[in-house]
Parts: sequence; structure tokens; C-alpha cells
Amino acid sequence: MVDQSAVKRLPRPHGAREICQALKTQIEDGVYGPSDKLPSTRTLANEFGASRTTVTAAYEQLLAEGFIETGQGRRARVTPTLRVARSLRQSSKRTLRTARLSAYARQVADLAGPPVVSEPLPIDFRYGDIAAADFPSLAWRRALTKAATTSGSRRLRYQEPQGSIELRTSLQAYLWRARSLRCSREQIIIVNGSQQGLDLCARLLLDTGDRFVIETPCYWAARHVFESVGASPQFVPVDEEGLRTEILESIKKARLCYVTPSHQFPLGHVLSASRRAQLLRWASNAGAYIVEDDYDGEYRYDIRPIRPLHAIDEAAPVIYLGTISKTLSPLLRLGYLVLPPELVDVFRAAKRLTDRHSPTLEQAALAEFIQSGAYERHIRKLRRKNAQRRAALLDAFSENFGSTITVQGSEAGLHVVAWFRKYGSAQEEQLVQKARSAGVGIYPISDLYEHPRAVAAKRRAGFVFGYAALEERDIRQGVARLAGALRTA
Repeated sequence: MVDQSAVKRLPRPHGAREICQALKTQIEDGVYGPSDKLPSTRTLANEFGASRTTVTAAYEQLLAEGFIETGQGRRARVTPTLRVARSLRQSSKRTLRTARLSAYARQVADLAGPPVVSEPLPIDFRYGDIAAADFPSLAWRRALTKAATTSGSRRLRYQEPQGSIELRTSLQAYLWRARSLRCSREQIIIVNGSQQGLDLCARLLLDTGDRFVIETPCYWAARHVFESVGASPQFVPVDEEGLRTEILESIKKARLCYVTPSHQFPLGHVLSASRRAQLLRWASNAGAYIVEDDYDGEYRYDIRPIRPLHAIDEAAPVIYLGTISKTLSPLLRLGYLVLPPELVDVFRAAKRLTDRHSPTLEQAALAEFIQSGAYERHIRKLRRKNAQRRAALLDAFSENFGSTITVQGSEAGLHVVAWFRKYGSAQEEQLVQKARSAGVGIYPISDLYEHPRAVAAKRRAGFVFGYAALEERDIRQGVARLAGALRTA
């Protein structure tokens, strides 16, 4: 169903012919699809300043041409079987190649994201997804209701770009309890998800031609957001102790280092204590900032909670990035940065220019959710449930593949990496298609390396398996289906 506010994007015609053509254009452009209801004649008459008789005449013309269908007592709707060509206006638009774009836009246009999977699969191991059934709907509804009814403001107005004081205070206490991280609430800035936090870091800390250090393999969206401002990546490999920090000394004039030290993405290694100290020394000597992405720090299973870099040295040049996307929902678009004091003012100013402030009601609800203790109860429940999912995945791997695969990163987080000994990485795409034919979605790790094709013949086939969005029975069935499909590969 199309939002009826779409009518406001129409031109403002007055005659029946003009109204008919405007609606036809909207249908051709896909604003209104097959079976979508159109606005009532009264609504359109009010919007266009025309009489209902004029609008009715326009609808009658659309009905005669087969674009819509009507019935007694029912609103007009687009003919369910209608198939129309896209508007000619679409093809007349200037292509990206001929458009006059900024250097930033050209840089963004050259960055390729992960492959888009349009059709859903029955069992999908896509990493980053979490189960909708795990969302604490009742508790969140209570928090939202309280936030909406206890607001003391008599007017609706723009809020502090840094984030509500209530939420920042709640996060300050939570980070101290859960992550041993001490900071003032003035050091915290609320952002629209961790991606906006990364974007602010890129825009404020990097210039065109600068260098930034990043792990390999790595989180592609972090790499691309830094590259989008014209900076050049300096890839540093990881091993069982995390980022190989001894390589940093050979990298000159790097302005920033992006790391996932508590659970390296995607391989899952923990940055060792000695390398943490070496990384902090390097950043201090190089005058560089460390962006520490603690994307799934709440999920620890076989290991004790890992203290973030920020907790080791409060004076270190570390920007701590946190999110609720893995604990509540990525749809809420709420994350936070813990900044060194000298960066707070400029990040606040940039946040104001970007979007004024993050959604106020959701901030108030999250503050209440944390203060009431519901957030940490929810996390404990999720940790138990995801531990069971992880166990189901590991058992299914062992039962269906035995010693022919090696699993990495299972001690924490919401995904694992499985290496398939019988296949080379050049066969990953073939295996993906085999899995899809069995209704199973799997995702190659090659896309997360700096040069996916160049190393294709040098590694085993590897896949990142996310399990937080699946029930245990689906996990077991999905791995069994995958094993059956790969027997014919």
C-alpha cells in the first residue's frame, strides 16, 4: 500500500485531463503499483483545489483506459493485472556519467557494496541480521509510551544535536557496568546508527590523499566510508592475536586506524594485550586516532568480557563506537560515540549540520529502557538464546561436514567463519549458487578482503555464517540442505 502522502509529490493540475495525466504518470513511475488504492476524490479535490466533479471525470478516464478499477462503496485502485512501461521521463534523465558531480559523489559512485539479494531465501545465514521475534516488543512499547506521555515540553522543537542528556547519562552508567569504560556524559554523542558515527569520523578526521589503517579482512562499510572522502586504505592482516601491530611502524603518515579489537570482524580474533599496548603507543606517536568498533561486545560465550581499548587508557586517542543494532534492532538507527574531549565540540557541530539530532522519542525510550534495567535483562536473555543457536550451528557443522571444515570466531559474537577444505576460494560463487538452489543463503568471505580476486587461488573457500536471525531447527535444516547441495558441486 502506498502512503497517501505520495499525492503531495504530484504537480498541481486543475483540469480533468491534467489530473488524469498526473495520476497516469504516477502509476507508470511505480508510485502506485498494481492493486494500490488511489486517494479519494475528496482528498484529491482538496489537494488540487479542484471540484470533485473534475476529479471524478479524471478517474472515469483512467477507468476507461484500463488503468484503474472501481466498485460501489470502494475506493478506486490500480488494476491488479496492470503492467505498464516505465515513464519516458526516467530514460531521459542524465546518466551518472554525464551528471555534474562533486569529487565526493564520484568517489562514492566508484565504491561497490556487497551483492544485493532481492528475493528472500527460506533459510538465510546472512550476517548482521537478528530475529524479529527476539525484539522485546512489550517492554519497548512501555518505554515508548512513558517517553511520549512524560515529556515536559510544551512545544515541539529541535533538540541538542549531541543527544538527550537522559540517554547519555544512562549510557555512561551502562558502559561503566558492562564494558568497564569510564567517561563523562559530555564525551558521548548519539548518532543514527554506527554508520553515521563512521561517516562523521571520516569527514572530520580524514582529507583527500590521507592514509588510514584497516584490518584485512574487514567490515566493507567502514572501509568504504573512509575511502569515500578520498583517503587511501593501508591494509594490515590479522592472525590469531588480532591486528598485526608490528606492521604499523612501516606505515607512515596514517591519520586513523579502524579496528574491531574485542571480536575482529569477520574472523573473530581478540586483539592480545601486548598488541593493544603497541597499537595505543603507535597511535600516540603517529598523532593518529583509533576508531574502536565494538559492534557486538555484549555477546561473549566461551571467553570473559574483553575490556575495550578506551578502558585501558582514558587519555588515549580512541573513539569508541557502540550500537544497539545487534541487541535491539538495526531499524531503530541508534548508536553512540565516546570521544576524546578535544573532539566533542567539532563532532557536535558536524552532527548539527548533518541532521540536527537523532530521533527524540526513541532516545527517550532507550534511556528509560536502560534505566529500568530492562535493557540488561534483555541482553542476558539474548545471550542465552544466541548461545543455543551457536551450539546448534556448531553441532550441525560437525554432523554434516565433520573434519572437512574449520570454524573460526565461535567464542563470541553472532556469526562464525567456516573454511571448506575441499574447495578453493575461486569456487565460492559456485558454492553460493548451489546453496541458493537448495534455498540456503551463504556469503563468501572473499568480498571482505582488500583484493578478493587476486587471492582467490590462494585460500580455501570461506563463508561468514550469521545465526542470530534463525531458530535452532532452521539452523540444523539449513546446514543439512547445504551439505546435500555441495555434494553435487
